[in-house]
Amino acid sequence: MDATRFDLAVIGSGPAGQKAAVAAAKIGKRVAVVDRPRQLGGVSLQTGTIPSKTLREAILYLTGFRQRTFYGRNYAIKEEITVTDLAFRVKSVKDRQEEVVRAQLRRNGIAILEGTARFADPHTLEIEGQGGTRRVGADFILIACGSRPAHNPKVPLDGRMIVDSDQISNMDRLHREVLVVGAGVIGLEYASMAAALGTRVTVIEQRDTILDFVDREIVDALVYYLRQNGVTFRLGETLASVEKEGENRVVACLESGKRIHAEALLYTVGRQANGDLLNLPGAGLAADARGRLAVNEHYQTAVPHIYAAGDVIGFPALASTSMEQGRIASHHMFGVRDTSSKPLLPYGIYTVPEISVVGQTEEELTKSKTPYEVGRARYEELAKGQMLGADSGLLKILFDPKSLRVLGVHVFGDQASELIHIGQAVISLEATLEYFRDTVFNYPTLAEAYKVAALDGLNRVGASQVETSARSQSATGG
Repeated sequence: MDATRFDLAVIGSGPAGQKAAVAAAKIGKRVAVVDRPRQLGGVSLQTGTIPSKTLREAILYLTGFRQRTFYGRNYAIKEEITVTDLAFRVKSVKDRQEEVVRAQLRRNGIAILEGTARFADPHTLEIEGQGGTRRVGADFILIACGSRPAHNPKVPLDGRMIVDSDQISNMDRLHREVLVVGAGVIGLEYASMAAALGTRVTVIEQRDTILDFVDREIVDALVYYLRQNGVTFRLGETLASVEKEGENRVVACLESGKRIHAEALLYTVGRQANGDLLNLPGAGLAADARGRLAVNEHYQTAVPHIYAAGDVIGFPALASTSMEQGRIASHHMFGVRDTSSKPLLPYGIYTVPEISVVGQTEEELTKSKTPYEVGRARYEELAKGQMLGADSGLLKILFDPKSLRVLGVHVFGDQASELIHIGQAVISLEATLEYFRDTVFNYPTLAEAYKVAALDGLNRVGASQVETSARSQSATGG
C-alpha cells in the first residue's frame, strides 16, 4: 500500500478535524491529519477555547470571586496573583488535553503528519515540515484549518502591551488598566475576566449594540453587571489609531477625538480564517476576504471531494458546532447514513457570569410576528443560588401562549452553559412548559429555576392549575 496515499486527509487537528478523522477511521478508512508543529488540537486547544476557559476558572478560584457575596468584595484566596499563578493551571490542562487528543488519534490508527499543508492539486497536499517537503494524496480532503485573530494596521501589536487574543499568554504581568477593542464574544470574555481580577477595563466598540444574536434582556443584565464591576463601555466609537506613551502606557485615539489611556490594549475585532494560506487555487477553490470557504449542507465545497468545517466556513465557529460539522462531513463523503437532523445549537459565552442561549430570542419572535410569553426565575429566588452566593442570575423561558410549546431558553449566571442543555432537550422534543411544571428537580439545585420560570409563565397566561403561591413554595422547597 502506498504510504503517502490516504482515503481522507484532514488539514487541521482542531475539533472539526479530530471528529472527522475519527469518524472515518471507525469505518476502516485510512486517514491522515496534518497540522503545524506544536499545534495538535488546533487553535481550540493551543490558544483559544481550552486556555481561555481554564484561565477563567483560575481567575475565579484565586480571586475568590464566587465567595465575595459572603466575605466581601476584597476577599481573595491569594492576595498577590501573578501571571505565573494563572499560567500554571492553563499549562497543566493544555498538556493533559493534548495527550488525550494524541492518544485518541493514535488509538484509531490515524497518521499525524506535522507540517504546513498547501494544495498541489485537488487530490494532493504538499506538507512542509522540519525534514523537508513531502507530498500526500487523498481521495477526500477536509479543510479544517481554523482561524487566527484579524489584525489592523492601526494597531501596532508588540506581543507585550498591545496584543491580540493569541498573545495574551505572552504578557509578563497583570495590568491595573486595560483597553479592550471589540465587544464580541472574545472581547467580552476577556474584559470580564480582567474585571474579576480588579483591573479597570474600558471596552471600545464601533457598533451601538453588542452580541446581536443574544436576547436583549440577557445582554442588558451582563452589561449592568460588568459596569457594577468597574467596566466602562465606549459604544459607537471607532478606533483611529493606537500609540505608546513611554515604556508602560498605551493610548487609544478615537475618531470622536477621545484619547483613552491604559497600561495595555487587547485587540479582539474579528477572526481571519486560515483558508488563505492553503494555495486554494491549486485545488480549484477560492476563499472570501476573510479566508472563509462556502459549503453546502453536507459541508462540501465547490469541488465535491473537498469538504470544509469549523472556523474556516464562518459562523458560528464554535468548538461544539465544529465537532458536529466534521462528523457529518466525514459520514457524507463515505456514504454513511446519518440520521441526525439539523441540530438545535446552544451558544455558550464564558463571561463572568456566563451566558448561554438556545432557541429563539424575543427579538426574533417579535420580528417574525410570533406570539409568545415569558417565564422568569432569578437566582436569588433559589436556595442553591443563595448557597453559591450568586447575587446575579436569570433564567427565562419563551413559549407559545396557546400551545405552551417552549420556543427559547436564555440563561445569565453561574453554570449557564450547563443549565442550557435541559432547555435544549425540551425544545428539541417539542415539549411544552408543562414538562417543567410536572418534573421533579433535585433540591436544592440551580436546575430548579426551570420549574420556577415555568410556574411564572403559566401564571401569566392563566394556564396553570396551581395556586399563585406555588412559585414561592417551589423556590423555598415548601
